[in-house]
Amino acid sequence: MNHTIQEILEFIEEHDVKFIRLAFCDLLGNQKNISVMPHQLPRIFEEGILFDGSAIAGFSNIEASDLLLMPDSSTFDILPWRPQNGSVIRFFCSVHHTDKTPLQADCRSLLKQRLAKVRQAGYQVLCGTECEFYLFKTDEQGNPTWIPHDQGGYFDMAPLDKGEDVRRDICLTLEEMGIEPESSHHEQGPGQNEIDFQYRDGLTACDQLITFKWAVQTISELHGLYASFLPKPIKSASGSGLHINLSLAQNGKNSFKLEQPDLLKHFIAGILAHSKEMTLFLNPENNSYQRLGEDKAPKYISWSYSNRTTLVRVPKVEDHLVRCEVRNSDPLCNPYLAVNLLVAAGMDGIEKKMELMEECKTNLEINQSALDTLPKTLKEAIDITKNSEFIKQTLPSSVIDYYVESRTQLLCRQ
Repeated sequence: MNHTIQEILEFIEEHDVKFIRLAFCDLLGNQKNISVMPHQLPRIFEEGILFDGSAIAGFSNIEASDLLLMPDSSTFDILPWRPQNGSVIRFFCSVHHTDKTPLQADCRSLLKQRLAKVRQAGYQVLCGTECEFYLFKTDEQGNPTWIPHDQGGYFDMAPLDKGEDVRRDICLTLEEMGIEPESSHHEQGPGQNEIDFQYRDGLTACDQLITFKWAVQTISELHGLYASFLPKPIKSASGSGLHINLSLAQNGKNSFKLEQPDLLKHFIAGILAHSKEMTLFLNPENNSYQRLGEDKAPKYISWSYSNRTTLVRVPKVEDHLVRCEVRNSDPLCNPYLAVNLLVAAGMDGIEKKMELMEECKTNLEINQSALDTLPKTLKEAIDITKNSEFIKQTLPSSVIDYYVESRTQLLCRQ
């Protein structure tokens, strides 16, 4: 929802707001921010606020380090966990050069551009995320341990599930911020939890996921716990995935149908065709590759209607809820880049009328297959990305170069 500067200033006065956080994400999806005072907002909305872009990896070099943050007035949220007297609000921002031209490395702006192209083709992208995380105990100094918060399993209840109060507080906090959780429950691993959200447009869904991760970490700390989004924090337990559900809509109605599935099948075919090339961005850490191929996390390039061991799943639901669920991405990915790439791949499948492979009905967790696989290591994913024409056509070269270099350095450090 768009708000005028006057409406925002009135809200600030009525709710005793004393600090404004201007937030953005770096190329790896880490949220960054700067705090300003309310009286500065009119000027910042007009002119932006200057910051050192060379201090943000992948943004700019030290010789041309000045960049601007421009707040998006539609994104302001009050932070419920901050004091009510002298409260704090947060805006997401776009990143610009000092001449107001957009920064190529601003992943949020890149996604906005992708969604605009899809609108030109007559569609709106709808997105819903399902994000898993672990809760670990902390020691006497408040430092995280690797001791799970509980020994509960899938859908367990208290007393086995010790995370229900934390999940409740997270959900209530998100509701106060205008984010609507759809469900929450204990997952398979000890101390593992999941919270799912209602569908939103692609950009809002990514904004909400960034906010969700922040809220989870903050509320967990208030409970004396540490929230981990590592894909495989416990070697012998289930990994944590970020399942990304995508659909296309026209005039507010879902364009994907089970009975007339051509559009859906072309979209999925595009995602599968480019899945190996996108893996580096959907699974960006060494730890990511310890998860793939285990406990329903896919490694084979495949799809099905109900088989949860495939890379893409299409739930058999009513037409207005039909979507494709991409199951290989994990919580450490940059959601703006991940959704950007998945949408670009799906639209490529539609434009080229790509044929979808046969549905996989085999349990790929226990049966070997002749199907092609995702990259098995971070190094393999890097090598595939470096040679991908699809990635070069989808993302700016500066973004690709930084991502490849940073992931290569990660390999060298380990």
